[in-house]
Order: sequence, then structure tokens, then C-alpha cells
Amino acid sequence: MRKYSLPVFVAICALMAGLLSVTTLAANDKQTIDNVLNRFHQAAADAQAKPYFNLLSQDAIFLGTDATERWSKEEFKAFVVPYFSQGKGWLYTPVERNISVVKQGQVAFFDEILFSESYGTCRGSGLLVKTEQGWKISQYNLSIPMPNGLAKALVKQIKAFEQSK
Repeated sequence: MRKYSLPVFVAICALMAGLLSVTTLAANDKQTIDNVLNRFHQAAADAQAKPYFNLLSQDAIFLGTDATERWSKEEFKAFVVPYFSQGKGWLYTPVERNISVVKQGQVAFFDEILFSESYGTCRGSGLLVKTEQGWKISQYNLSIPMPNGLAKALVKQIKAFEQSK
């Protein structure tokens, strides 16, 4: 029994070291992703198009609060740049954020609760991919969470609005 204890101990230590390095890598990635998302929001607040769009992957999709707002990176840029060029940005301040790194540290998804002076409590969620240039936002979804107690009345208003078009 004793002759197996040293090899088993060494194997367990190697396994634990591997798990610790994966955990450290995930923690580092989460911090980096947190910084990417913070820079994304700050660039929007500062109306800085270049840093804002550099944080998006080439094939990024932005989903806005309106059901019609599904933009490719280039479509979103065409919408945003006229505002930014006038110095008009928007500030969504993160209040809470959850980040999960998956697929061997190459993909991450997140959700965040945001506060906006214009829209109050909002939610951002999406997906990031690790590229040669670092983590890039591949999909960002901005929504306004609806309290369950208001859902039926709000849905009724939305239906009436859509029918009036």
C-alpha cells in the first residue's frame, strides 16, 4: 500500500496544480473582461468612437432596447458615429456584473445590471471572444428589465403601440 502512496500523492498534487492554474487563468480573464466592459461603457460616455468600436469583434452584433434594433458592427457604427461626433454619448454605470468564461478560456458570457439617468435600471448581456488582439465583445444586448407586476399592462401598451403603426 505504501509504494502507491507517493505516486498517488504526486498525481494529486499535479492535478491540483493544474486546477489552480486554470482557476488563476479564469480569474485573470474575468478581470480583463471586466476592464473591457468598463472601457466600453466609458468610451460611450465620452463619445469616443474609435475606442468604443475597437472593443467590438469584427462580426459583432448589438441588440438595442427596441425589437427592431439588431445591428451589425458597421450598422451600429453608422447609427452611433453621428451622435459621438457631436459629443453626445451615453452613460450606463455598472451596478452588478457576472462573468463566465467557457470553451477553454476562448469564450465568455456576461450579464450586468446598469443604471442610466435616461432609462433607469437596465440590463446588458452578451458574449466575448478571445482574439489575437485580446477579448472583444461579439454580442451586446441592452434591455430594460420589466418588473413582473407591470408585465401585463406594459405588454398591452406595446401591442397597442405596434397596432397603431
